[in-house]
Amino acid sequence: MSTAAQDAPEYAIDIRGLRKVYAAQGGEPEKEALKGVDLAIPHGSIFGLLGPNGAGKSTLINILAGLVNKTSGSVRIWGFDQDANPRMSRASIGVVPQELHLDPFFTPREAMEIQAGLYGVKSGDRRTESLLTALGLGDKMDVGARALSGGMKRRLLIGKALAHSPPVLILDEPTAGVDIDLRRQLWDYVRKLNESGVTIILTTHYLEEAEEMCDRIAIINHGTVIANEPKTALLDRLDRKTVTIVPITSLTTVPNTLATQAGIQTAITTDGALAITYSRREASLGTLLELTHSAGIEIRDVTTSEAGLERVFLDLVAEAK
Repeated sequence: MSTAAQDAPEYAIDIRGLRKVYAAQGGEPEKEALKGVDLAIPHGSIFGLLGPNGAGKSTLINILAGLVNKTSGSVRIWGFDQDANPRMSRASIGVVPQELHLDPFFTPREAMEIQAGLYGVKSGDRRTESLLTALGLGDKMDVGARALSGGMKRRLLIGKALAHSPPVLILDEPTAGVDIDLRRQLWDYVRKLNESGVTIILTTHYLEEAEEMCDRIAIINHGTVIANEPKTALLDRLDRKTVTIVPITSLTTVPNTLATQAGIQTAITTDGALAITYSRREASLGTLLELTHSAGIEIRDVTTSEAGLERVFLDLVAEAK
């Protein structure tokens, strides 16, 4: 399948009004996992799909992969409607699952050949050896899958997802349990894929991965897309940091020099420490410590914390109400 730009639709994936309701089971009420999701992913992008556990990411991915039937709404993959043209829709996407599911009795070469055959790729058009070599498995092609390390199995899953040359690739937590060196290798390969025209959808719990890799990021929570912005715009909203200054003598009020400082939020904690939340682009820790010192506060200890994804999710949900 061609991934050339001239053949590409405006959106690699175009989702409109997507709902998924799981029927009541075992005394549990029905669950609406997706609540009218609208999501348009531009072709040629590296798109981050973030969200806490249970947010609906897995349901969304499984619907795209054809593993779960949607309740309502429309899904188009590379311009092919999932209902009207399910075969081409499925052929246009490759999914690298989070779980390391591989048949231990097949070698990487055999696993790749079987995968390509399932998608009807002719023998002469298969890229088994070139893909495995590019993924660093050239010397492991004929080794039993059970002998592969976790990182090698992860790379083999990527190879299987690319066996039919799909223009869209979903990576579901691809670096879970992967060491730093292998993570870097995977990202280098993903960038090369993207440069060749493949649209990448990445799910991850690691904000730094999304920050490094993605052009655009969407956040889903409780089955609803609560943010969908260019990376730079979203990261501007995540640029908050909190420093907690523990004084030798407990405080009861915020010093005036800090209370009137623009661009920061201050509070006294229950144990008499001073908590300051600020934007790293508008203030620096050094400046805040100087202001604290000028207020006559003797510092015993200083700790810092950054907004994690869970905090960001809560903030964005609160904004959406």
